Amino acid sequence: MIPDMENTSHCILVMGVSGSGKSHIGRDVAASIGAEFVDADDHHSALSIAKMSRGEPLNDNDREGWLATLADIFKRYRSENRHVVVGCSALKRHYRDVLHQGAPNLKILYLHGSREVLLQRLNSRGSHFFSGEHMLDSQLSTLQPPTADEACRIDIRESPKAIVEQFESYLRLE
Repeated sequence: MIPDMENTSHCILVMGVSGSGKSHIGRDVAASIGAEFVDADDHHSALSIAKMSRGEPLNDNDREGWLATLADIFKRYRSENRHVVVGCSALKRHYRDVLHQGAPNLKILYLHGSREVLLQRLNSRGSHFFSGEHMLDSQLSTLQPPTADEACRIDIRESPKAIVEQFESYLRLE
């Protein structure tokens, strides 16, 4: 258990482009620290899902309500003094700023990897509304990686267990 886990609610964002492992690692982190996991994909509007299913990247306007919903989720968990881990792409600094409105002390795990590794993962996973090289390239071109001061950055080539352990070490130092 991470120090202060019993005394303070923790809001954690697991971020990265599609295929980086946000859902898998997010669930593992949540289980490790006794938190609930929320997959941001479950909160996209039907219009956004339809757009992505057609291979059309989302724009800032498409993401506005979605990000506000996620910020509200963080806020609700904080108000109930509960721990939550949210898996969300959070590609731009502005998007993370919106999420910080719901959780000012948001801890961020940034899962990064090469285009080749990400594409291989995307091509090997089952049905998902997000697919294709074009969509990945769109996210990579949009991505504004967080700074070292903003997030714990871990390479997705690490094993899930190693990623969780490294992130727990990061949380202990915070």
